[in-house]
Amino acid sequence: MSNANLPSGQPCIPPRLPLAQLDWGRLVSPLGKANRAIAHYDGVLRNVPNPAVLLSPLTANEAVLSSKIEGTQATLQEVLEFESGEETKEPELRADIFEIINYRKALHAARAFLEEKPLHLGTLLRAHDILLDSVRGHNKARGKFRTVQNWIGRQGTNLGQARFIPPGPLDLPDALNNFENYLHFEEQDPIAQLGIIHAQFEILHPFLDGNGRVGRMLIPLFLYEKKVLGSPMFYLSSYLEAHRQEYCDRLLAITEQGDWEGWLLFFLEAIRVQADANAQQAKDILALYDRLLTELPKLTHSQFAAVALDALFIAPVFRQADFVKRSKIPKASGSRIVGILLEKGVLETLRPGSGRRSSILRFPALMEIVNREQFKSRT
Repeated sequence: MSNANLPSGQPCIPPRLPLAQLDWGRLVSPLGKANRAIAHYDGVLRNVPNPAVLLSPLTANEAVLSSKIEGTQATLQEVLEFESGEETKEPELRADIFEIINYRKALHAARAFLEEKPLHLGTLLRAHDILLDSVRGHNKARGKFRTVQNWIGRQGTNLGQARFIPPGPLDLPDALNNFENYLHFEEQDPIAQLGIIHAQFEILHPFLDGNGRVGRMLIPLFLYEKKVLGSPMFYLSSYLEAHRQEYCDRLLAITEQGDWEGWLLFFLEAIRVQADANAQQAKDILALYDRLLTELPKLTHSQFAAVALDALFIAPVFRQADFVKRSKIPKASGSRIVGILLEKGVLETLRPGSGRRSSILRFPALMEIVNREQFKSRT
């Protein structure tokens, strides 16, 4: 459905799902490529022992990148340093970090919700409630769908100057029910269905704040729900951040021109490219883990080498005192292991300890893999 003839300043009329007309012929080849890439990535994931541990830094980085699309500037290392106990005196940076931490909490919680009940609107409400807890936007109907009109445009613009006006509050409940029904519809292809779901959520813009982030959370949740992935760990924000302008333009072309096929071609390419990049990243992390699983016992001559290694992957930036607590290794053994890893270059010191302040250390090999630039920005 196109809204091209709507008067300026009028809310969008959301398309009904499933879409009545979609040129599936244009999508056959891109769908095949996207499905093959996702299947390959899922195979890599299934070979990762305890992916929630080994790929934990990737989840943190997704929170950083998804929040960056919305304007935050904090880096992964700054987030991890803050979580290790390194305080920041910059109010803006601190606010960014709390938004990113909330994103990760909301994503973890939403995954847990799926164990209780299939994906539904309540899942999104609960995730939104966590996302905006005690951060910017906390007073914007946190955990509730909006009951007033919102719009998208440059800061300071009014409704008449908006670039996009989502559906009106009176139309939103019916549109959300239609959206929820489509979550459980048996579409011709689940990845194409995911593209439609993500776009429709952004068109509905059902919250007063946090729509982009919740919409991107939907991606791994839906892939897991549909059993496309055996673990809800698929991160698309790196590609979307690098192609931010095209991402926004393709979404707008749906409501302005009814161009669903153009959006889906962009989305399927994003899935294909990001799946390949995610697979390579996961392989590199697993290779690093396997190498150190062999090397650390020889370096440390400790029965706790494997436990220590898992602790490094969970938090690759950490205070030495927290490492001992998290790994539950006896204090003397933990301190000895850390000392050896520092001497051998497996770890490096970010900030030396002083007085009662423990050193802050870094696991550089893992951080290099996680921080590796996957796509050059076109924005």
